[in-house]
Amino acid sequence: MKINTTRFGILEVDKKDIITFKEGLLGYEKLKKFFVVDPGDQTLILWLQSAEDKTTAFPIIEPKIFNPNYIVKLLPAELNSLELENLSDACIYTILTIPQQVTDMSANLKAPIIINNKTKMARQIVLQDNKLEVKSQMYMDLKKYIVNYSSDDSKRTMVEIKETEDLLPSTKQEIPLGNTTKIQSPTLER
Repeated sequence: MKINTTRFGILEVDKKDIITFKEGLLGYEKLKKFFVVDPGDQTLILWLQSAEDKTTAFPIIEPKIFNPNYIVKLLPAELNSLELENLSDACIYTILTIPQQVTDMSANLKAPIIINNKTKMARQIVLQDNKLEVKSQMYMDLKKYIVNYSSDDSKRTMVEIKETEDLLPSTKQEIPLGNTTKIQSPTLER
C-alpha cells in the first residue's frame, strides 16, 4: 500500500510491516498504525512514521547502540499485553528528541517502545525504574559508537558484470581489494 508522508514523500509499505499500538503513543493516543522507516544514512536513527497522519514521525533508535547496559524489565501483565513470553521476540526502541543544537539530543529511556516481532503489536511502556531518564543525553555516546564502528570491505562480495560486458570498451583495469579483485571499466565520455 502507498502511504504519503511529509518527511519521506510517498512510500510503498507492505501491510505486514504495519505496527499496531492499541493505546497509541503517549500524547498521540488517537494514532494506532505506524511503520519504521530507515532513511539509509549513517546516523543509525530510524523513524516511526504514522500510517494515519502524514505529518507525524518520531526519530527512534535502539538504545543498546549508545547504552550497552540499558535493560528493560517488564511486568508479566506488560508482557501479556504484547503477547510476549520474553523480550527476545521483541524490538526495543527509544524516542529521540533532536533539538536545533544536535549535540543536545536526548533519548527517552523511561518510556521505550516495545514491538512484538511476530504479531507487530506494540506499546510505549513507562518503566518502573526511577533511575531511567526521560531526556537522557546520548549524543556523545552515539557519536563514539559511529566513529568506532568499522566495516571490513575485503569481506564484501563483488558482483561481476556479465551481460553488459560486451558493450563496454575492452580496456579494463584490475584493482586489488583484499582477497578479491574488482574489474573496473573505464568511464564512458559523454
